[in-house]
Amino acid sequence: MTSSAAEAKRRRVNDPGRRPLALVTGASSGLGEAFARAYAARGYDLALVARRKDRLDALAAELSARHGIVALVIPADLSVSEAQEPVLAAIAAAGRVVDVLVNNAGFGIPQSFLGVPWERQRDFLMTLVVTPCGLAYGVLPGMIERGGGTIINIGSLAAFSPGVAGNSLYPGAKSLAVSFTQALDAEYRAKGLRATVVCPGFTKTEFGEKAGVQAVMDAAPRLFWQSAQAVAEAAIAGAEGGRLVVIPGWHNKLSVLLMRALPGPLVRAIIGAGSKKYHLGD
Repeated sequence: MTSSAAEAKRRRVNDPGRRPLALVTGASSGLGEAFARAYAARGYDLALVARRKDRLDALAAELSARHGIVALVIPADLSVSEAQEPVLAAIAAAGRVVDVLVNNAGFGIPQSFLGVPWERQRDFLMTLVVTPCGLAYGVLPGMIERGGGTIINIGSLAAFSPGVAGNSLYPGAKSLAVSFTQALDAEYRAKGLRATVVCPGFTKTEFGEKAGVQAVMDAAPRLFWQSAQAVAEAAIAGAEGGRLVVIPGWHNKLSVLLMRALPGPLVRAIIGAGSKKYHLGD
């Protein structure tokens, strides 16, 4: 590409009159779909990433027709090495840049650590830890150059809890989401970045069904459930307001307060007893 062509492309993708673009991973259902809907309603174009292309196609068509936005469909398996590269390449090939990154894709493993093959545990870490960091690493330079951008990482109440039997890597992965977001804020807030981590509790998504614990989750009191839309809206409002950590719902805020205030051994005993029903054993 000649220097004049490169400059023309630069002017095109950074045209102040263009619609901003939100990249949402795990966009085929649940929280990811809720984030996509929320940003489309705000007039953002979308880059929708997940493995299930048929669902992405349907969502893209619906949101494009309803809101008049452009939705890029990028099928991808985020558990593979350097999974962020083809995703970012597809966005660049469309002549776009990322204004908002929502690192949402993830899943749970309710068995004990040795209860599933290592490959499954590795895929978990790639999807929830490595690829989100890789995506952030890829989009940050452009955000800094343009003087603004937003990264929303999906944490969990588990980020504040001790590790217990089952979901062995989940609390650690979500704790990293919190700490990583805090580090990004400390390093790049002055350069225009807004970094936010949202830490929901029980949320109405397909998470439990995929993990094999939906029946147990359905038995939880309805008071403790939130809709995916409510969580997404709280996260976006928090990001737009410059909040670093968003804990949606008074009951979730109370849970975090108690986990921080009570003695560690007591918290571990309470969490361990309550989580037994979600542990599918070895």
